[in-house]
Amino acid sequence: MDVSEHGEAEGRAARPEGKADSSESPRTRSRLRGLLRLLGVCVVIVLPLNAFVARLFAVPSSSMGNTLRPGDRLVVNKLAYAFDGHPQRGDVVVFDGRGYFVRGAAKRNGPLEGLRSLGRDLGLTSAGETIYFLRVIGVGGDRVAGTGPGEPITVNGVPVDESAYLAEGDEPSNTAFDVVVPDGKLWVMGDRRSTSHDSRDHLGDPGGGFVPERRVIGRAQWVVHPFGHWASLDRPAAFAATAGTDGHGDRR
Repeated sequence: MDVSEHGEAEGRAARPEGKADSSESPRTRSRLRGLLRLLGVCVVIVLPLNAFVARLFAVPSSSMGNTLRPGDRLVVNKLAYAFDGHPQRGDVVVFDGRGYFVRGAAKRNGPLEGLRSLGRDLGLTSAGETIYFLRVIGVGGDRVAGTGPGEPITVNGVPVDESAYLAEGDEPSNTAFDVVVPDGKLWVMGDRRSTSHDSRDHLGDPGGGFVPERRVIGRAQWVVHPFGHWASLDRPAAFAATAGTDGHGDRR
């Protein structure tokens, strides 16, 4: 018997066949069961919170850059407007654009769509093609106008200094517009105005580019991931000068 055969014989004598696998397999199964239990607890806790209190969303596009970046995870406060409250000028809101910003979005079915929906509910995957993240510029009764490059947006005749949040190098609006926001609706725009598909792009669509308040899911409150981009999405001071003008933007 050569050295290698002798070593293999000793190994078989010291460790009977199957013993290592039988000792490690239960431990592995136990860990897997523990992870599954933890996942189950997370789902049980997170889903009711998502339904009634707050929800985690993953940002799908760059319309709100640099305030929000694709892949950012947001905590959206679903109770922000629950008790006779209204979205305010400057708020970043999350809303369902079906019927207003999106026409005839196809409804998907099947087990894979169920997994995608769960991923969206847990904030693990993108919010989807019908969910929008945009900033409220005008509320019901407001007159919002933009005269084109080099000029600020005005709300009820008051110029709004948006330099604190507009993407670097972007104009307030390259498109001229002048609208009066119907009661119960919102005029919304992205912070990256050069690429944002917002109310300006839907002036000729059903609804005229306005978003009904009832379609608002909640107010974007915090960026929580990635940790290096953590931020509180407070209402900017840019709209302070418009308080008390037409509309209900100064009400809480």
